[in-house]
Amino acid sequence: MKILILTQYFPPETGAPQNRLFQLATRLQKNGFEVSVLTAMPNYPQMKIFKPYRGKIYVREEFGGLVVHHAWIYTGKSKSIVSRIFNYFSFVITSFFTGWMKIGKVNYLLCESPPLFLGITAFLLSRLKSSKLIFNVSDLWPESAEKLGLVKNKLLLRMSTKLEEFLYKKSYLISGQTQGIVNNISSRFPGRQVFWLKNGIDMNSIPEQLVDSTEWRSKQGFLPDDFLLLYAGIIGHAQGLEVILKTADLLRNSARIKFILIGDGPVKGQLLELKENLLLEQVFFFPTMPRKDLLSMIRTIDVAIIPLKKLDLFKGAIPSKIFENMALRRPLLLGVEGEAKDLFIDQANAGLAFIPEDAQDLADKINWMNIHRERIEEMGENGFQFVRDNFNWDMIEKDFREILLKDEDSESGMEKINF
Repeated sequence: MKILILTQYFPPETGAPQNRLFQLATRLQKNGFEVSVLTAMPNYPQMKIFKPYRGKIYVREEFGGLVVHHAWIYTGKSKSIVSRIFNYFSFVITSFFTGWMKIGKVNYLLCESPPLFLGITAFLLSRLKSSKLIFNVSDLWPESAEKLGLVKNKLLLRMSTKLEEFLYKKSYLISGQTQGIVNNISSRFPGRQVFWLKNGIDMNSIPEQLVDSTEWRSKQGFLPDDFLLLYAGIIGHAQGLEVILKTADLLRNSARIKFILIGDGPVKGQLLELKENLLLEQVFFFPTMPRKDLLSMIRTIDVAIIPLKKLDLFKGAIPSKIFENMALRRPLLLGVEGEAKDLFIDQANAGLAFIPEDAQDLADKINWMNIHRERIEEMGENGFQFVRDNFNWDMIEKDFREILLKDEDSESGMEKINF
């Protein structure tokens, strides 16, 4: 059975969708499927084409045992809506022609959204390749873009909504990253088949026994008894990371409490300026680092902070950074309401929840954790067991594979009857 994954984001880039799709693709390949990937020239999050791919229109390579087709994409540093539209639609066009000319027929075409516009290419290629379209929704677009204020043009929003509805109706299967996304789509399109394709963690990449290392901590000048709080991920609009700096301002007299932010993104410059204006000596920024180095560093911190803005939209969100921190037995300070809180705080008891964008509440929870360090070790162990039993990629891929195999068995049976 042949599957083509169409996505703007894929390794060697780093990030949540890149890792999620790679984990799914390699496991499907290992279990007898023939998987290929059609993606953009690597450029994210710096929005600059990686050196080995620079100046090229098309690159075919093998990555992790997968055949990966890279097509040209426009990149630019501007944050304007025009620049983003050029970025999205350049790949819509080049991926269509690359898929048409370079890739043969496939049984299934799985398209990652956002960007929603890539669904145009997915629909056209699914018809050309006689394949069934699987539309994988990791973020409800354009709803999220509108509520975050990223897109304000009413005409563009209406057109995007029409496209979203068209793609859902034309998909054989719609998969959603969270139960919130699945429930949203199911309520609006009751006749469609919707599947919860969870995010998760490759437990094989996490050592069974967690060995604490002080190398990174000491190298950066942190003391053994410093209470280190970490945010690692995209420094973007949705995360509402100002709350961390405002909390640091409230706790500036607690000398042993330190805040670490690792990553890059569109609002990093604003946060660095805020740090300078507030004279926050206990806040430290580091650039994106390779996953192996990040995992080693996570072992040295005390608590992971995972925030999002206080929007109803995010009550169905599950930030992917939750899983690696839990797999490394790090307790959470979760500033996300709804599904994520229900799963990882209420059910798993893997940390504490704070009110999104509420710096005082976050400061109060940090003070409690700093005092009760033995309790947060228990929370870290709880999180490890919960994510191992419920969100490991071997289990997730098996459930998804069974959906496809069930469909193939059903069609085979029909063919026999018709014959």
